[in-house]
Parts: sequence; structure tokens; C-alpha cells
Amino acid sequence: MGRLRAKSDYEDIRNARILENQERLASLGLKKTASELRSIISSAKSAKIQERKCRHTLPRISLPLRRSDRLKQISLDSTPVHDQISYRRSNRLKGKVVQSLKFESKEVGEKIKKRPANAPLVEIDDFDHRLSPDASARRCNSKGRGSVYDPVYGICCHFCRQKKLCGEEDCKRCGNLDMDEPCIGKTDCSVCHSASGVFCRACLKVRYGEEMEEVIENKKWMCPHCVEKEGTNPYWICNSSLCLKKRKMAPTGLAIYRAREMGYESVAHLLMDELKRANR
Repeated sequence: MGRLRAKSDYEDIRNARILENQERLASLGLKKTASELRSIISSAKSAKIQERKCRHTLPRISLPLRRSDRLKQISLDSTPVHDQISYRRSNRLKGKVVQSLKFESKEVGEKIKKRPANAPLVEIDDFDHRLSPDASARRCNSKGRGSVYDPVYGICCHFCRQKKLCGEEDCKRCGNLDMDEPCIGKTDCSVCHSASGVFCRACLKVRYGEEMEEVIENKKWMCPHCVEKEGTNPYWICNSSLCLKKRKMAPTGLAIYRAREMGYESVAHLLMDELKRANR
């Protein structure tokens, strides 16, 4: 231990071969050739880099700014914001132009009265949009969420984000496409009248334990966002995946089965109890 071992015969033979190979390379002049090749390669690389820089500095042909039709329509709309809150969108449906969606608000005294979120104003320009007999027959097959997807007249649910016509038989808006009538299969918050307060029948029942008939009769019904803002029901929050992610919470998924097994009426009641326990 601590003593250096003598070099083996193998190491002596190896060192001798290394010296011999180095002398042979020097006699052939390969080291000089290798250095020359390296200098040639480096000069070629620098020339290539310089060429790229010159290419980027070449003057470009100026072309007109490309903008979508939707942005063009918004820029052309000169109506003041306090008179009209508008959102226009251009689209091609079945090869025909144009659908224009407009959400308006009218002044009442000094306050602005918004249209209900379940009755947005839809204006159609040069486009005859009607329900086919098949779509009319299938519309009420699913009363919870509706069976017919419609990009023009459908109203998007905040939770399931399905833009469908409702499945209510008596709904004049979805059945007759009457834009002056509200959809009775979608909710409308009495405070914000925003899209975040729109829920279909199925999501309203499963996620919040409320019935559509009771919500429609209650003219002071508030969406979960406004309930939380007003502070009338602590820990009653919107449990959509979008809103839970904003809170840095994981989406619940199909939590209704777990909620009902544990005896809760809905997912919102389950979350409310969990938040109460976590803040004790």
C-alpha cells in the first residue's frame, strides 16, 4: 500500500509504439497537412457566415399587410363603444358568404342594458340559414344538451363548450330560429349577462345541482362567478376546467359519480365542502 508499482512490459511497448508513430507522421508531413486543412475549413465557414449576413441585409419587396376578414370588419366599425358592443365574424358556410354576429346593448338612462346571454342578436347577411327536416327532428332527442350543433344560432355552454341548439320542445329561438326570443334551454345571469353564466340543462344539474325550470323562474338567479363576487354563498365557485385552471386547481373530470357516492347533490357541493375543510 502506498508504493508505486513498476511499469509493466505492456506499458513500455505501448509508449515505444506511440513515439514511433509520432516520428513516422512527422516524417510524412501529415501534421502540417492537417493544420492546412483546418485553416481551409475555417476560412470556408467564415465566408459562408458572411454570405448569410449579406443575404439577410438584402432589401425585401414590400407587400401589403395581410389581415383576416374578421379584423377588417372590426376596423371598419366606427360605432362608439358605449352605443354598441359589437363582435363581427366572417365565415363561409356551404360556399356562401357571410355570417355576421352582433351583440348589442341599449342605453337606458345612464346605465347600459345588455341583451341576455341566452338571447344574443344574430344578423345574417346574404345567407339563408334554415334547419333541415332531419335537424328539426333530431333537435329534441337530447333534452340535456341538445342534439344539433349549429355554428350560427347555437349558444355555447360555459362548461361543456358545446354550441348546440337546445333540446327544449317549446323553445322558439332554437325551434323557429327566432332571434327575438331567449333560449329556454340555456341560463342567463341576472347580474353579468355574460357568456360565463350560460349553462345547458345537463351541466346545470350535474355540476351545480340546479334545475332549469327553477333558474328560469328565478329572475334574480346569479351564475357561480357572481355568487362568489357577491359573497352570498362562500366557497360556491365555478368548477369548469377553464376556471379551475385559473385558480391553479386541477379539473375535476367526471366527478359527479364520486360526488353522488359520497352523498353530495352535485360537483359544486363536493368542491364547496372540500374547500371548507381545507381552509379550517
